[in-house]
Amino acid sequence: MSLTVTKVDVWAGQIEDKPGGLATVLGAISGAGGNLECVIARRDPTKPGAGVAFATPVKGAGVRKAAKAAGLAPAANIATLKVEGDDAAGLGHRIMSAIAGAGVNVRGASGAVIGRKFVVYLGFDVPADATKAARALKALGAAGKSGKLKASR
Repeated sequence: MSLTVTKVDVWAGQIEDKPGGLATVLGAISGAGGNLECVIARRDPTKPGAGVAFATPVKGAGVRKAAKAAGLAPAANIATLKVEGDDAAGLGHRIMSAIAGAGVNVRGASGAVIGRKFVVYLGFDVPADATKAARALKALGAAGKSGKLKASR
């Protein structure tokens, strides 16, 4: 099994929970030349009329400036790994079991399969947990008969 694990910086911020709330943020980033790979947005049940958006990557001075102006900032309280590779039945279970076996709790997970490839973004409370999880995934990949884990960054 071949996995690519990358530490990624995520930006987050409050958005309006109304038509166009997320479009406003994405328009600012796009207008500055940003090209996001992952966006997650949801309603905040504790704040009527508000939601929260997460985005990555936010690269380049102009894109960062536009993201800040739209209400996003680097998410200092979440460490994130991007895990990608070839899809296979049971892979999600194996990935999450390896992380659990390392004694790490996952704060959030969002993933998708497109064709034969998968990508999942895993959020952790602290960078040390993300590092432990990355090590567990490296061991998982090394244990697989069909390949090895490639770690980057």
